[in-house]
Amino acid sequence: MLTVQNLGKVYGDRPVVCDLSFCLQPGEVLGLLGPNGAGKTTTVAMCYGQVIPSQGQISFNHWQIPRHSKQAKAKMGIVTQEDNLDPDFTVFQNLAYFAHHYGITGAAARQRAGELLAQVNLESVGSAAIDTLSGGMKRRLVLARALINQPQVIFLDEPTTGLDPDARQDFWQLVIQLKRQGCGLILTTHYMDEAQRLCDRLLLLQQGRMVDQGEPQILIQRTIGREVAEVEGLPPEQVEAIAQQFQAWWWRFGHGYGITLPEPQGEALWQALEATHAPRLTRRLANLEDVFLRLTGSDLDSRD
Repeated sequence: MLTVQNLGKVYGDRPVVCDLSFCLQPGEVLGLLGPNGAGKTTTVAMCYGQVIPSQGQISFNHWQIPRHSKQAKAKMGIVTQEDNLDPDFTVFQNLAYFAHHYGITGAAARQRAGELLAQVNLESVGSAAIDTLSGGMKRRLVLARALINQPQVIFLDEPTTGLDPDARQDFWQLVIQLKRQGCGLILTTHYMDEAQRLCDRLLLLQQGRMVDQGEPQILIQRTIGREVAEVEGLPPEQVEAIAQQFQAWWWRFGHGYGITLPEPQGEALWQALEATHAPRLTRRLANLEDVFLRLTGSDLDSRD
């Protein structure tokens, strides 16, 4: 559906995206995961035809982007980080008037607006002013606007930033519905739980480069394993010695340390940690934050 080959973008002498290649299939959610400054938004902007690449090729169906951006955008939708809704229009009018950009006018525009309000559960606020909506409602309305033209590919650029947990869950359900309908979606996020919940496949980015890719659980298992121990109150030399004894990876965090519990030595390593009588010792499932930290040396909240 969407194919990207050797994509790159340079601003002045600063590379923002470097030699990035991937493809998107119908009914797939592809996640671009990385800290701020990793090149996620720039990649989306190039795929959508808003930014001209410095190198590489982007093809969508039989169109080349940016050469055929106008034709491609007719089958694409985008949810940007900003709501950029028109405050002078009601909720309903924001959709009905936006439909004009795709040649949908009159009764057809009104019908499409009504259908989308129902799809994102905003029928009850169709006549409301934009500034009366909650943050979650605005994000759902922006998604509805992106669906006006019944797109085959939808770009979601950090769509749930700033939302409360309930609003994020509501948005996630809409994304899952679109996936089931056969849409291909590219999601940029720095939320580990969002990536694990929604994405079929992930590209891990740092400073514009892909450092790894794969299905979320496979990435975690391959890079970290199943479990991680967290310990506080021990000197680093003792933690390092235990980690080396069991050939485990360890790292600092806040006031403590994380240590992988690799199979088959995981239980023996855990018992060695228990024998230290550390003031705080816990174990948990490994996650994508651990993966990114091991691959890049920085966590997903880091700013480049």
